[in-house]
Amino acid sequence: MNVFLQINGIVIVDIPSFYAEINRVFMAGEDWQLGPSLDALDDLLYGGYGALAGHKTATVVWRDIDCSRDALGVEATRAWLQDKLRQPGTFNAEAIGRQLDALQRGDGQTYFDIVMDIFASHPNINLQRA
Repeated sequence: MNVFLQINGIVIVDIPSFYAEINRVFMAGEDWQLGPSLDALDDLLYGGYGALAGHKTATVVWRDIDCSRDALGVEATRAWLQDKLRQPGTFNAEAIGRQLDALQRGDGQTYFDIVMDIFASHPNINLQRA
């Protein structure tokens, strides 16, 4: 059984609003919310709870995806990585430095790119860009 879901990309203006929209779409009716974590997003897409519970497949239409791509682009990614660097001992500073350097060169992954990779790693999720 397939479930149809729709992400409203126009309301995504930064990383916190991305998770607010993910929670609106995937966690409606749950008594808890997904935290702002790429690992949590990945776990969510495996299914088992929220809107995906009881469904083997899902079609997710991401409206105004270009707005989301811009909002989760280089600047948001840089700020996210720099925030990680302000938490010494928690994250691998050397790896984050390499990610920041790649962003500066113009060939690094943005937060949006990472999110797209996560969706793509779930063959049960048919993501349609709109």
